[in-house]
Amino acid sequence: MADPYGVYARLREAGPVHRIAGPDGRPAWIVTRYEDVRRALADPRLSLDKRRALPGGYQGFALPPALDANLLNMDPPDHTRIRRLVTRAFTAGRIERLRGPVRRTAVALLDEIAPHGRADLVAAYAAPLPIAVICELLGVPARDRPDFRDWTDALVAPDPARPGRAKEAVGSMLRFFGRLLTHKRAEPGDDLLSALIAVRDEGDDRLSEDELMSLAFLILFAGYENTVQLIGNAALALLSHPEQLATLRAEPSRIPAAVEELARYDGPALLAIRRFPVEDVLIGGATVPAGETVLLSLAAADRDPHRFPEPDRLDLDRDTAGHLALGHGIHYCLGAPLARLETEIALAVLLERFPSLALDVPLSDLRRRPSTRARGLLALPVRY
Repeated sequence: MADPYGVYARLREAGPVHRIAGPDGRPAWIVTRYEDVRRALADPRLSLDKRRALPGGYQGFALPPALDANLLNMDPPDHTRIRRLVTRAFTAGRIERLRGPVRRTAVALLDEIAPHGRADLVAAYAAPLPIAVICELLGVPARDRPDFRDWTDALVAPDPARPGRAKEAVGSMLRFFGRLLTHKRAEPGDDLLSALIAVRDEGDDRLSEDELMSLAFLILFAGYENTVQLIGNAALALLSHPEQLATLRAEPSRIPAAVEELARYDGPALLAIRRFPVEDVLIGGATVPAGETVLLSLAAADRDPHRFPEPDRLDLDRDTAGHLALGHGIHYCLGAPLARLETEIALAVLLERFPSLALDVPLSDLRRRPSTRARGLLALPVRY
């Protein structure tokens, strides 16, 4: 957790593919080199369907059927059908209409902490901003805003002292989305969830009830989880590279391109969602038997020196084309345009508002979330 990039560097140098113990101690294979990871991300022989897994292998956390019928557990043709239906509702225009609300929310959050001179940038900014955006996107009134962060933390970074918390979080999500879907059917609005319900209820090639519930869960879970880490990691990278921070403050038009390098340098996920070969597959010279678990390290691939020279250096002038921080292939992050929009605006508003922004603790005092998948900070103390 303290130095995953150093561990991945040693793994890359030792060989492209390694058999390891997965996050829960069960066997898995990890792939670390850029070309192998990119190729595997697009390989149709690597299934996301847990029914393809051998008994006893690592499969990730278990969800009830009403939340498990989502794009991260599906292969074509179901994946193709659902992604096509979602794309009809999750349009570029809908994302662009969020630009104003995202900026207003970012400004309001910084207004709230401005008088204090010090704050935890994760708790006060990087976390509440994506929550507000997801609520806006799904049409969730602010008064009904649930504790999204507590739910996602319970699944991604479980607390060993609270072994039943993940199950409680899943139950809370099921109840919340059940109520929300009922409300949206009765009173549809100009929001993504209402649009998805229309797709579910009107089309011939439509969503099942479980697929609709699972999509709402995925939008919440992935939309929040990836973006809060991306914003927090990007802010830390800039604060620990003052010359790059000064460059962006002087030339804010460079922020969109900078977000790509910041995502490559320290992205929101160490690993892609686990995969299961449908047949014996050769990856990086190793034969991975059908049904065993394959973990593709996005973080290791994006620090591969054969693809990105001097990969451990943050370089805002770097050509970042092809970075894998948000995936590749048919499972490329559906919400990537929204995550980029939020991160660009979050950084722009932060740099405008606090010209003296600086870390308030030594780098060595910062702690990461205890997750082998998500790459995020527990807190980011700053002064301004």
